[in-house]
Amino acid sequence: MRAFAGASEDHLDAAVAKVKQRVLPLFILMFIVNYLDRVNVGFIQQHLRTDLGLDSAAYGLGAGLFFVGYAIFEVPSNLLLQKFGARLWLTRITITWGVVASLMAFARTENEFYVLRFALGAAEAGFFPGVIYYFTRWLPSAERGKAIALFLSGSAIASILSGPLSGALMQTSLLGLKGWQSMLFVEGLFSVVIGVGAWFWLDSLPRDARWLSAEQKLALETTIEAEQREREASQSERPGVLRLLRDPQIVLFCAIYFAIQLTIYAATFWLPSIIRKMGDLTDLQVGFLNSVPWTISIVGMYLAAAGAARWKRPQLWVAGALIIAATGMFLSTTGGPIFAFVAICFAALGFKSASSLFWPIPQGYLDARIAAAVIALINSLGNLGGFVAPTVFGRLEKATGSVQYGLYGLAVASILAAGLVFLARTRPRA
Repeated sequence: MRAFAGASEDHLDAAVAKVKQRVLPLFILMFIVNYLDRVNVGFIQQHLRTDLGLDSAAYGLGAGLFFVGYAIFEVPSNLLLQKFGARLWLTRITITWGVVASLMAFARTENEFYVLRFALGAAEAGFFPGVIYYFTRWLPSAERGKAIALFLSGSAIASILSGPLSGALMQTSLLGLKGWQSMLFVEGLFSVVIGVGAWFWLDSLPRDARWLSAEQKLALETTIEAEQREREASQSERPGVLRLLRDPQIVLFCAIYFAIQLTIYAATFWLPSIIRKMGDLTDLQVGFLNSVPWTISIVGMYLAAAGAARWKRPQLWVAGALIIAATGMFLSTTGGPIFAFVAICFAALGFKSASSLFWPIPQGYLDARIAAAVIALINSLGNLGGFVAPTVFGRLEKATGSVQYGLYGLAVASILAAGLVFLARTRPRA
């Protein structure tokens, strides 16, 4: 690793190793509980129908409202993180979403369900870009990509764990609550406990870390500051965020990521209901079967990442993954529930791989100094696919008794995104 003037390479290497060992496991754990609290309503649709009287349309709208709150508060939350410091703000985010997630267990009406899902999205807003910002203050550029890849593995781990864990918790009855209520309450409580722990574990800046030596702090801060000055000196003009937002490429990135998230969250929120149609299954059995596509998708993500690293052409890899997703979603409409489940397992190879393969494209195009802000924007707008997918699916099932037309729509959206990706630039204009 390259150390700049005033920084020892040995001290820098030791500092980086300590940072990764200390913060990465915590951030991965936080991402896992974040994902659990976001998607666990997918396992209780049937119980919400029975106990709260929510039909398919109401469930779909409530599931999707999370992403409206998330999109509205994502950028403001990220700005407040920079003002108050990473330690305070990431702790606040984690505890707040945990409290709201636990309160979901006590929703009694349709409107309460809507309000709490929106509030959960608002509470979680800023977590993902906040962690990315944290890495920019603690790790040299050569180490950030590896750290982000490990952090994102939390999503894959959570996808696998969410079904069995939620299914097992739904077999319990805590404090007189029903199984689905116990699951929501306990999983929210996980987040609160981890958030409290984060307050005692995290530091906002390297200079605050008592677990780094003075030489290691100096090596980290000197190297990170020197890299920033070097980036600024390498470009004569710093493009403003507003100018970039008028760039058609940014709109294109948002559209592509929206299509990817549309498919991911359609599967996330509706796969458990498809699995239930396969037979008389318990909540625990549904949970274990739900983890199968996500386990398969990790294999696909690894193989796709290895292939993309060896044979370049990122647009081709993303387009290929989207075509696989489209094929699987279309095939899921052509047979019974078991065949649909197998087809969605195949589709998962595509849409999860597309999600990870996509990010190097905008990262290569954007100016490094405003990349974090624009990536946060792409992430928040793209995640609105998580609002559209369950909302439309819910209305379709209420109107037709089936989500078949929604699956057709996902296939078409993936095909269109596969075409659009060839218009995306991987390098900035000269």
